[in-house]
Amino acid sequence: MILIHPNKTALAFAALLSAWHLLWALCVAAGIAQWLMNFVFWVHFLNSPFTVAPFHFKIAALLVLFTAAIGYAIGYVLALIWNWLNRA
Repeated sequence: MILIHPNKTALAFAALLSAWHLLWALCVAAGIAQWLMNFVFWVHFLNSPFTVAPFHFKIAALLVLFTAAIGYAIGYVLALIWNWLNRA
């Protein structure tokens, strides 16, 4: 098996998670997040007890940065595990 570069994998995971949460923050800013959340709960046969709070830029930035850091850590650890399991 091919070994993967931990930093590149970590950056890919960070980009994926932060982009997903940036999309959510944009939905909140656009005013469609409550509808989207209600729809997701509905298609899973659930009632949503949650309401979306008003958009605040600083909170959105913190969400995106925090999830990027978590994505980086997850990607790095997964790459290390992958490389460890696939050593020749």
